Amino acid sequence: MPYFFLMLGGMSFMDFMVRGGALMWVLLAFSFVALAVTIERTLTYIYYGYSPDRWLRSLLQTIRTSGSATALPLTAACHHPVARVVQTYLEELNRPTKVRQDNIRRTGSLALEGVEKNLRILAALAHLAPLVGLLGTVQGMVVAFSKIESIQGTVKPSDLAGGIWEALLTTVFGLVVAIPCMALYHAFEGHADKIARRMEMAVTSLDDLLSPSSPSTVTTKPRQRAQEEEFSTVQ
Repeated sequence: MPYFFLMLGGMSFMDFMVRGGALMWVLLAFSFVALAVTIERTLTYIYYGYSPDRWLRSLLQTIRTSGSATALPLTAACHHPVARVVQTYLEELNRPTKVRQDNIRRTGSLALEGVEKNLRILAALAHLAPLVGLLGTVQGMVVAFSKIESIQGTVKPSDLAGGIWEALLTTVFGLVVAIPCMALYHAFEGHADKIARRMEMAVTSLDDLLSPSSPSTVTTKPRQRAQEEEFSTVQ
């Protein structure tokens, strides 16, 4: 970005914003919202901790050696969403299969909602920022050509070029905001998908160990279809 300002003759950031027009401040607000969501999601995933695979192997070994009642306190000590599903599984172990499965699905859905919290904001910003930038460019072009029309006599190329490049600033800024938002959304969503797969793996492992005749499930396919539909318009 500093190199971009040098290309514009050393223009300062404030000059960049003023020349771009009022919608530049809307895009700047978008960037601050995206930054806040990124920080919030990053801190949340740090709180969850790293991959729960090692923790899950340790818990399964504890169940094999000491029973499920001994393993239950281990779930309270783990902050990862997978631990919430495992905790529900162990707490509902002696209840009817249908009830247990419903409660596991409910817990998994709530845990995934926490994992994906605010990600739709990033997706919305990734879609809206280029459109707002384009709107600013069209608005600037209208103003530029209106000024040219009012000029008496010969129109110089500089009269036209000056208005056009200023109008294009909002498109540039819109893309600068949208591209990181899209990249961050897919990065965070990929992490959420990994957590969903870990939940399914944990439930399957517990089924194999404790109740192989009545498997439980954590359904995630509806959420994945919603993601595909949401981004089908981008392609």
